[in-house]
Amino acid sequence: MKSFEYQVVPAPKKGEKSKGAKTPADRFALALTTLMNKMGVLGWEYIRSDILPCEERVGLTGSKSVYQNMLVFRRELHAEAVEMLEPTVLKKIENKDAPSDRLEPKISAIPAELFAETEADEPEDVGADPKHAAKAPVD
Repeated sequence: MKSFEYQVVPAPKKGEKSKGAKTPADRFALALTTLMNKMGVLGWEYIRSDILPCEERVGLTGSKSVYQNMLVFRRELHAEAVEMLEPTVLKKIENKDAPSDRLEPKISAIPAELFAETEADEPEDVGADPKHAAKAPVD
C-alpha cells in the first residue's frame, strides 16, 4: 500500500506582474502557476484547493471567523521511510502511559521564498498606528 505525506499551503492572494499577463485574472493565474511549479520541483503533487474557516482575534477579547484558501499537495513516501516510521508510530499507540494519545504531524520545511508575496498582505499592528493610539486624559 502506498503511503503519502501531505503539505497544505496558502493560495496566493495577489497576481504577479509579467509582460504577457495583462488582466488581473492572467496575473493571478501566473502567481498560482509559479507556486504550483515550485512545489512540483520539490516533489509535491497538487491534490485540491479548499476554503477553510479560521478564527482570528479582533481587538483584545473578540474573535471572528474568516475563510482561508488553501492548496493541498502530497508526495509518496519511499518504502524505507515508511518502515522507519512504523515502529515509532506503533510504539506511541501501544504506550498507554503517554501524556498524549494523538500523533503529531510531521511538517517538512518549505522554502520561505515560496510565500514571500503573501507576507506583505498581513495586516499591520493596529497599536502602532497613531490613529488607534489611546488618548491620554487631559488635566
